[in-house]
This record gives sequence, structure tokens and C-alpha cells, in this order.
Amino acid sequence: MYRTRKKIALIGINILSIIIVILVTLFLLPARKNSDASIYTFVVTSVIMLAVLFWGNRIKNFFLNKIRKDTLESGETVIINQFINSIRSCYSLDDFYGAVANILEKQGDCAVLLVDRSKNYILYNSPNRLSTSETMRNKLDQYFTDGWRDGFFFFDRHIGVTTNYKKARGFFLCYEQQHLYVFCRYTRLFDVDVYQHLYEEYKRFVIRTKTITTLSEISATTKEWEQLAVTQQSFLPQKIPNINKLKIATYFRPLVNVSGDYFSVLPIDQNKTLLMLGDVSGKGLPAALIMGLVMNTVKIIEDKEDLVGVLHAIDKAIKGMHLQDKYTVLFLSIVDTEKMKIRYINASMSDPIILSPSPDGYRIKPLTSNASLVGILDIGDVTVQEKRLFRGDTILMATDGVSEVMDDDGVELGDTDLYKKTLIAGAAKTPQEFVDDIVDLIMKYNGDKKLHDDVTMMIAKVGY
Repeated sequence: MYRTRKKIALIGINILSIIIVILVTLFLLPARKNSDASIYTFVVTSVIMLAVLFWGNRIKNFFLNKIRKDTLESGETVIINQFINSIRSCYSLDDFYGAVANILEKQGDCAVLLVDRSKNYILYNSPNRLSTSETMRNKLDQYFTDGWRDGFFFFDRHIGVTTNYKKARGFFLCYEQQHLYVFCRYTRLFDVDVYQHLYEEYKRFVIRTKTITTLSEISATTKEWEQLAVTQQSFLPQKIPNINKLKIATYFRPLVNVSGDYFSVLPIDQNKTLLMLGDVSGKGLPAALIMGLVMNTVKIIEDKEDLVGVLHAIDKAIKGMHLQDKYTVLFLSIVDTEKMKIRYINASMSDPIILSPSPDGYRIKPLTSNASLVGILDIGDVTVQEKRLFRGDTILMATDGVSEVMDDDGVELGDTDLYKKTLIAGAAKTPQEFVDDIVDLIMKYNGDKKLHDDVTMMIAKVGY
């Protein structure tokens, strides 16, 4: 509508200007040709032409502004324009979510879904039956894959792309695999010309946020980040406490200056000790912030024997940071050397085990996961698991940087018999010797390649 009316107005004004100049020229044309009359006619015609051009331009701007207000800046289209203006001041995903909620959802009664197709991860969805429908999401996953071309598109009530604008029940924007779906039953009432403006602003927003992220990553090499790494490591135990009937050794090797891995050894009394080891998703500053937050939360909590309470406190603290896509996996345990038992919560850690001596050699007892990711999902009801301990048992906790080290053929260390044999052979040694054996194995197995993840582990031997 805007483009059509704009074209009509421009054509009409130009034609009118030409007609006026021609009529004035004919009116002033002298009956007899002489040089003075010709000069007079030329001067007057030129002045009138300049006047026509000046006022024509004023009239053109007047009508174009009126057309814009009547189309793009009035009616339902004003909602999209407000959203466009709001995006211009968005510098983070949180800013963008606020614009979606305040304008598209609240004012426009639209349902919105933002998906990162490169990871097939939902970044945002409105609390609406349509956008939260699993059937709807499956259709979107099927129809609009990560290879979809950049631009803006319309879809009908069957979620199929349509060129019939009047049948559109929504639209979506795609730029660099960032898909923004907007479900709106009155899409046809928006002026079609507004979508190009919306797409361009959305494109600038995606580029802007990625640039900010890149600059943050580059800053990891600065002196400030080196200072942050020193500060972060101060959260970790600087010296393993001397604990009766429990010998402990640890290993911590961050991939870059700062790490999302962490561990803690906190004696509760002379018989009970809290052992914790975890890994925050991602790398860099956000992971380091979550790591410090977890360590501080556990340190200050009063009842450390209440493992469920500790887990919920960590979950609440991480969610309160509002850092996009950040969570942690962790293993929380209380080792009681008097009652010879371990109580634990394994929140999606893959590697914790007990190596227990037997007449046939050491047996591997997995401490399986019994809780979900912490800080991003609803962790729900969690039951603390308990296992008996025996003199000589060795507890091994490690982040996936240990088991997922690959050889030149892409085979992960944790999937090999070599890893299992190293664990069984090392279980009879002191914790520090055991740690050294695993570190040596990691370096040999990885070869001359650079490690791709932080490497952190804790080994505790019971009864000595």
C-alpha cells in the first residue's frame, strides 16, 4: 500500500509540474521572434521552472509524509514500527526479549518464537499455546531448517510459506540461522512495505550482538583477564585439608585463562566431608562468573549436609544471574568415614565412579545421574542417593575434559579399554599417584594436539 501510493503521488506531482512549465512557456511565447523577447522568455521560464521545482518538492514531501503516516505509521502497522524503533536500542538478547514482550506480545497480541538454528536451540518463546506447542515446533523444525536463506517470509495457518499475503497468519525473519517467528492472526493488516525495514533492523541487531560477543572473547587475552584467572583460582581450595581416613588429590588445568570447571573440599566435622566437582557450560567470562557464584553459594550456606537444599540454592543463584544459556553439571557428596557411606546428588555429571577392591580385582561402581542440569531447567524433586563405602575404596570425580580427549582417529579416551585398565591399575595407588597416571595418559593419548576442554578431577581414597 505504501509503495503503491508513494509511486502514484510521485508520478502525479511530476506530471503536474511538467504541465505547468509547458503552459507557462506557451503563454509567454512571443508572437514575433526577436532576440530581446527570446531572452525575456528564457529568463521568465527559468524562474518559473525553479519555483515549480521548489514548490513541487515541498508538495511532494508533504504528500509522502502524509502517505507514510496513513500507512506505515497508523493502524496495525504502527505496532511493527514501534518494534523496529525499539530494536534500534537493543544491545543484548535480554533487551530484545523486553522489546518482544512489551510491543509484539502486550500491544500486538502476537506469539513469538526465537530459535538459533545453528544449535537448534530455542532462545525465547512467548507464554502462548501456539508458540509452546510441541506440534508447532516440530513443524517449524521440519519446514525451516538451518539451511534456510536469509530474508523475511510469510506463512499460512498450516505453517507453510505463502506468497498470498492475505492468507498470511504470521511471518518470520531469518538472518545467519537466527529465526524469529511471529504468529499473528491479522498479519494481512500490516503494510507489506514495513517488513523490509523490520528485516534490515533485525539484521543489524544480530550483527551488533555478535560483534559485542566477539569483542568480549577477544578481551580474554588481555591483562584484565589474566587477573581474573588469578582471582578465579583463588575460589578453589589452595590446600587440601588433612582429613581423618580420607586422602584427597586434585588436578585443575583450564583451557584458557579462565575456566568453568570447579571443585571444593569442605570438612563438616571430623567424620563428614563435602566433596563437590562441576563444570559450567561454555567458556570465558560468563562461565567464570557462574563458577565463582557456585563456589561462593556453597561456601556460605549453613547446612551443607542438606544436599537438596544446597542444589536448590545453586540453581536459584544461577537463574538469578540471567545469563543466557548458562547452566552447570555437578556432583555433590557427603563422605562419612565413620558410618562408611557416601550420600550424593549427581546432576548430569557423566564420570563419577567408585573403584572398590574385591577378590577379583577392583570393581567399578558408577554413581549415576539422579538430577537434571542446574540453573536452566526446573530441577523438580531430587532424591539423595546413598552407597556403602569400604576401606580402600577410591572415589573418582572428573569433568568431561578427561574422558572426551580424542586421539588422531577421533576416538574418545573414555570409550577405550586403555582408560579402564588405567583406572583399575591406579586404584591401588595413592590419590596423587593415581592423578598423575591419568594426567600422563591424557597427554599421551592426545598427542601433540591442543586440548579442547578444561581438565579437572578429584580422587579420594577412603579408610587411610
